[in-house]
Amino acid sequence: MECGGKRSEEEVAENIDPKMAKELLQSGYRYLDVRTVNEYRKGNVKDSINIPYWFLNSKGRETNPQFMELVLKSFSKDDYIVVACASGTRSAAASLDLINSGFKHVKNMSCGYNGWTKAGLNKNKITSNL
Repeated sequence: MECGGKRSEEEVAENIDPKMAKELLQSGYRYLDVRTVNEYRKGNVKDSINIPYWFLNSKGRETNPQFMELVLKSFSKDDYIVVACASGTRSAAASLDLINSGFKHVKNMSCGYNGWTKAGLNKNKITSNL
C-alpha cells in the first residue's frame, strides 16, 4: 500500500499520510510512537508518547506484554490518537489492537516516522518517556 493510501477491507484503522497526521495533531490528536526506545531516542515527533509495541530478543520479535497496560496509563479510550512506528507495519498491528480493545479514534500513519522526516516535518530529539 502507498503511504496514506486507501485501506483494504481487512484493515480497521484508517491509514493516513504524515501531512494529514500533522494536521490532526494540530487539531487535538495525540501521537503514540510504538517504535523501540532506541529508535525513539534518535528522533521523534514533538509531544509524542513512546510505548514500544514489539521488543527484539534472541527469539526474534515479541509483542510488548505490557503494551495495553502502558497505553491505558497515558490515553483514554476516547482520546484521538495517531499511531506510528518507523514505516507503518508495527503501528498497523498496534492500531488494530487498540481498536479491538475499545479505542474509538485511532489513525495509523502508514509511512511511519520515516515518512514524517521525508516529508520535511519537524524532528525532535529527546529521550524516551520509559
